[in-house]
Amino acid sequence: MSLIKFNNQNRLFPWTNNGLKTFFNADDFFNNSFFEEDTLMPAMNVKEHDEGFDIEFAAPGFSKKDFEVTIDDDVLNVSGEKKEESEESEKDYTRKEFSYNSFKRSLKLPNSVNSDENVKATYKNGILKLHLQKKEEAKEIAKKVIEVV
Repeated sequence: MSLIKFNNQNRLFPWTNNGLKTFFNADDFFNNSFFEEDTLMPAMNVKEHDEGFDIEFAAPGFSKKDFEVTIDDDVLNVSGEKKEESEESEKDYTRKEFSYNSFKRSLKLPNSVNSDENVKATYKNGILKLHLQKKEEAKEIAKKVIEVV
């Protein structure tokens, strides 16, 4: 069994590493949280076991209807979009607020995944969980252990 924690920090802005911060001596500019964290993508965990794969996305604040999960040509597409608007009007002022959050992740599925059936998605406590079954022939293949001499 393996567990992979995916962290795509600095994926969009690779120049924010410590070497460039020191080179430019512009710590105030690079301390902006926009450059230090990729807030556009939720954290993701992938766990493989004998029967299949479990994929988890940390997406708090969304609801079940905010997600779209599709599989197209062995590519898993997960997206979420949430919009909120509020307006308060009194006789001498109007206050409007809105927020918009969205993300999209695409993952190439291995050939061992049976994407035709038993794909399950659940959302609870801010975690979107996907379960994908392996094909029967992939379950039967045993690992080959190579002896180190």
